[in-house]
Amino acid sequence: MIAAIPFPNLSPELISFDLFGMHFALRWYALAYIAGILIGWRIAVSAVKRPGLWPRQQPPATPGQIEDLLTWIILGVILGGRIGYVFFYNAGYYLSHPAEILMIWQGGMAFHGGLLGVVVATWIWCLKNRAPILSTADMLALATPPGLLLGRLANFVNAELWGRPTDLPWGVIFPGEAAQACGQVMGELCARHPSQLYEAGLEGLLLGLILLTLAWRGALKRPGVIAAVFFIGYAAARILVEFVRQPDEQFTSATDPVGYAIQFGGAGLTQGQLLSLAMIAIGVVFLIRSRRA
Repeated sequence: MIAAIPFPNLSPELISFDLFGMHFALRWYALAYIAGILIGWRIAVSAVKRPGLWPRQQPPATPGQIEDLLTWIILGVILGGRIGYVFFYNAGYYLSHPAEILMIWQGGMAFHGGLLGVVVATWIWCLKNRAPILSTADMLALATPPGLLLGRLANFVNAELWGRPTDLPWGVIFPGEAAQACGQVMGELCARHPSQLYEAGLEGLLLGLILLTLAWRGALKRPGVIAAVFFIGYAAARILVEFVRQPDEQFTSATDPVGYAIQFGGAGLTQGQLLSLAMIAIGVVFLIRSRRA
């Protein structure tokens, strides 16, 4: 058997119990969302408490306003993430089963949809509070990577969103569906890229450190720069990881095991890469706006 790392003995549930015939559990994924939001909130509060970081020493919000914005952000993440998954990744199924669209507990959230939901929620909040849109976007971009880091780690614990088969020594033998999808050949299980950890390192840790470094070196004084770096940085990381990430089942077939959303010749783009290209375009627009601000 090729060198590979067995999947650690991890449970998706941190705490669970049965009560009155019903099963209750606190899952790592839910905890990642909560912790990511709280850490992001503290980063945003810390940033606005330093007026010298912002244009004309005027932060886009007060600490109290950030708490109000947080409510809008949570709604944007949940509604946008679910609606994005439904329409970006599985529209055919959910149009045939509309009652399941709101069944979030069954799984199915899309980052790009959640991002779109946050953009809409933030835009409405900024209009309502007469807050500067570009600086508010910078503040939120600065606060987002910890949530991405924790969310991808939770994906790993859940043994979901795994990568394509690999013979590299750090390949992981994921349990359940991942092993079944690979098949078993002569008793050997298939190892896969731990793409969740790749994304945690690139989208969460590395991008977060870059944004914090830029912010504390004065980038927040140019509204839109931090948001632009976030959009472009996340998109570049996602495009790279998509080359080794297993596509969603609905995009694959016997004739297209790679799972391209669009094809041209012998190549193509996955749905994640296609959406990430749109993010790069948005990032470029933010950079242009930052030069005019």
